Amino acid sequence: MKETNPTFQDVYNFYEDYVFNKVANELGNEYEDDPGFMADVACVALNKLPCKYIRHHVDMAFYLTPEEYTEMESKIAKVVEDAVVFVKSHKRG
Repeated sequence: MKETNPTFQDVYNFYEDYVFNKVANELGNEYEDDPGFMADVACVALNKLPCKYIRHHVDMAFYLTPEEYTEMESKIAKVVEDAVVFVKSHKRG
């Protein structure tokens, strides 16, 4: 894979931090010995959310109403919950 152009190093999906934190906070104790499970859950969850690429959190947070933020939190909770079920049902071994 080619090295990333420095111009784009600050670009990331707004949902990543939120999903990673949700997964870590909800599953960290139960699955601390299986980080692959948590990574799989995060991948499945992120694939169910729309892409919202930004450079700085303030770019997105500044434009969200409290209602929109609450809706995003609800979506994140739902997709993480669904992702746990999906990954558990497809886990090998």
